[in-house]
Amino acid sequence: MQVPEEFWVIGAEVARPGKAAAARTLHVRNGAVEAWIDDPDWRPEHGQVLDANGLLMIPGICDLHVHLRDPGLTYKEDIETGTRAAVASGVTSVVCLANTQPVNDCPEVTQYIRERARTVGWARVLPVSAATIGLEGKELAPYGLMREAGCVAVSDDGNTVPVAGVMRRVLEYAASLDLPVLPHCEDRSVRAGGVMNAGPVAVRLGLPGNPREAEEIALARDILLARLTGAHLHVQHVTTAGGVELIRRAREDGVRITAEVCPHHLFLTDEAVEELGTHAKMAPPLRTAHDVEVLRQALADGIIDAIATDHAPHAPHEKDQPFEAAPDGIIGLETLLPLALRLVDEDVLDLPTLVERLTAAPRRVLGQKPAPLSEGEPADFALIDRKLHWRYDAASGCSRSRNSPFDGWDFEGRVVMTFVDGVCRWNLHESGQSVESSPWRPVQGVASS
Repeated sequence: MQVPEEFWVIGAEVARPGKAAAARTLHVRNGAVEAWIDDPDWRPEHGQVLDANGLLMIPGICDLHVHLRDPGLTYKEDIETGTRAAVASGVTSVVCLANTQPVNDCPEVTQYIRERARTVGWARVLPVSAATIGLEGKELAPYGLMREAGCVAVSDDGNTVPVAGVMRRVLEYAASLDLPVLPHCEDRSVRAGGVMNAGPVAVRLGLPGNPREAEEIALARDILLARLTGAHLHVQHVTTAGGVELIRRAREDGVRITAEVCPHHLFLTDEAVEELGTHAKMAPPLRTAHDVEVLRQALADGIIDAIATDHAPHAPHEKDQPFEAAPDGIIGLETLLPLALRLVDEDVLDLPTLVERLTAAPRRVLGQKPAPLSEGEPADFALIDRKLHWRYDAASGCSRSRNSPFDGWDFEGRVVMTFVDGVCRWNLHESGQSVESSPWRPVQGVASS
């Protein structure tokens, strides 16, 4: 469909990082923010208008931790389905990790990802270079070439770089190119085959435990190496109270460190394994209620910078195995925003802080401008009906996989439209997904693509 070169979004309550929500009008021209109008009674004399009265507008979310499984594992997910799931939750920028087949450790794979995203993607896709060739923890990937090809960070993700000397070289090389390093902090020798949090629940279920020390030992090592090299260390999926304390102390010592937390580690504990089985299996694992409380407070205080999903799709036959044999990981894109809004409803975060953790902070991690929806910037935003009650059904979602612990959860608030570069990439009322009730319908004139 033809995309209007110019339109206005009127009536929405606009929430941006650090600013209270207020009714404003957004003027979009040629895919970018042209201007903001603060007068709530102002109406354009010409052009196309989207009446967003009663809706909340936020800048497009940037998810720092997504597995799109493309190339090579597209039976689990691919760039089209994964980015479609992203825009359904207001995510306009997807940072995709390198554990594909082949691994994204050479410019050719990066170029494939970017080309596929350009032709079939619904959101922006920002590739991450493998830290080492084949994710094997030995020979460094060519970061300079990878950055030129479009990579925004370096990570071996689930494969922790095992040798400290190699990790030092990773950090030094990345620092020379001003690329953040995203480690999966887990000492495999300490994990020793553990498949869930070490503690009473694991003992009761007869499953080998993965102790918090496995995460904290690896994190402490990487903090020391980041201090040595001056590199930017962005810690993926923090799960323990001890990890939060290590990050806090590192910041006080001047280490260049940022961190993320996943929604499942903010809402679930290891008790969920008894009820949900392999849909509650991930690495690092679900921890205790105390850890959840500390993580929530660290997110509120800014010790943890961002919320990221670690969206990790797996096919049903892979998850339908004995717990110890099943792969780690859950999907999370389509439940990211509704779970995040619960943090506001539960008074963990206020709305401006939540928006900051979802939008500006992830962009700062990547070295991008931290002020989305500023004049001249891409018109990436989501419109949310905060009063819409709905139930998440993984089987009818956009992702190719169904491995979610939040299947069947009821939520208040849902994305009804998502725009990328001023183009509507998600329209709930045209998506085929059921909607119980909504006081709003999109005004004819703003095209979807």
